[in-house]
Amino acid sequence: MRRRSTQLARVPTLDAGREAADSPASDISTDLDRMIARSPRGRRGKVTQPGKDVAAPPARAAKAGHVADATDQRRVREPGSPKANKKIKVQVAAKAGVAAVRAEQVFARFAAAEPEPKGELESVNTFTLLVAVVLSAQATDAGVNKATRALFAIADTPRKMAALGVERVSDLIKTIGLYRNKAKNVIALSEQLLADHGGEVPHDRAALEALSGVGRKTANVVLNIAFGEPTMAVDTHVFRVAHRLDLSQGRTPLAVEEDLLRVVPARFAQHAHHWLILHGRYVCKARKPECARCLVNDLCFSADKQAPKAVAT
Repeated sequence: MRRRSTQLARVPTLDAGREAADSPASDISTDLDRMIARSPRGRRGKVTQPGKDVAAPPARAAKAGHVADATDQRRVREPGSPKANKKIKVQVAAKAGVAAVRAEQVFARFAAAEPEPKGELESVNTFTLLVAVVLSAQATDAGVNKATRALFAIADTPRKMAALGVERVSDLIKTIGLYRNKAKNVIALSEQLLADHGGEVPHDRAALEALSGVGRKTANVVLNIAFGEPTMAVDTHVFRVAHRLDLSQGRTPLAVEEDLLRVVPARFAQHAHHWLILHGRYVCKARKPECARCLVNDLCFSADKQAPKAVAT
């Protein structure tokens, strides 16, 4: 008699409900309960009925915004067990709490050293700030400033910029990488501002992100610097420093942004991304971090941390 093969029901790991760690603290319990409710029925080792299709396991959620470490990736042996559910909730809450405590210490030191950090892109008004941030994609602030000084001297409004045209703007910013596409975006967004916003830069995220060449990071910078909103613009420096200081384990800029918004104390939120950018640019560098002069050296447990050099005797 032909025997039909059986399959073991898969039990979800914490990765399957990692969205719970991405939720605000007040939503952790609800999200985890929802995660458990969606898990396949049955306990580990239970054989499915022969001849019936096995439902596909829930898609593994992205590891975005996770502030926990690898110890959280243990399998839950009994998804329906109150004890297992409580353990997950305790782990997530504990990790989020540790990150929040570390953030308080980190930003208190940054604030004491530099109470009013400033962005390094040069601008003369909100419009030129917007243009400068658009041009800064995959370019250094110093390189952008070198090109925009001449540009902003003759075009500091959307109307003046649109009148220059793509070729003239391209010629003025040709020292910046991807300058042709960036020139097209600058002219296009100038025309959009004239047509849709009366020549003014909108104080609205959706409206900003609808402009040519403007993404979430650019919108965050403009909202923060021009309008005083406590946003988190995540560039390569913020992404790196947030991971090294274990303020986030997010795999995407958006996930890191959400983590920082969750753990950074409100009193530091306005300047937080500036502190992280400057720290990453000048101290916590990608290849050779200068740990010896780091303000938060004792709070860092990154694998990239440099050991102090031995003093010759």
